[in-house]
Amino acid sequence: MQITLLKSKIHRVTTTHSELDYEGSCAIDGHLLDTAGIREYEQIQIYNIRNGERFTTYAIRAEDNSGIISVNGAAAHKANPGDLLIIATYCMLDEKQAESYQPVLVYVDGDNSISHTRNFIAKQLKTAV
Repeated sequence: MQITLLKSKIHRVTTTHSELDYEGSCAIDGHLLDTAGIREYEQIQIYNIRNGERFTTYAIRAEDNSGIISVNGAAAHKANPGDLLIIATYCMLDEKQAESYQPVLVYVDGDNSISHTRNFIAKQLKTAV
């Protein structure tokens, strides 16, 4: 049996551009792509924290260490400069591979520079009421 797991995530990047008339889909700082293990033209899921939009597109490479996150073409209707996004990729693994699998999670600061990476998400705890 094959299951779909999170492959990588770039967490809370800030949209720098929204280019309706630009060919391509989402230009992402090349250093972020490399660190997250996302290939150019790979399918990505984008989740807009500000407005709740969720959409599928593909990654294109922007200049390394530029901080660029440019949502282009028709997808530009779903994100504006300043919006916070989560960019995710997924992979298919069999049950045996999944037992030891860990995703790549990339966290950034306000300039879209990498602050740290992890391969796990902390447990969500019950909060006091």
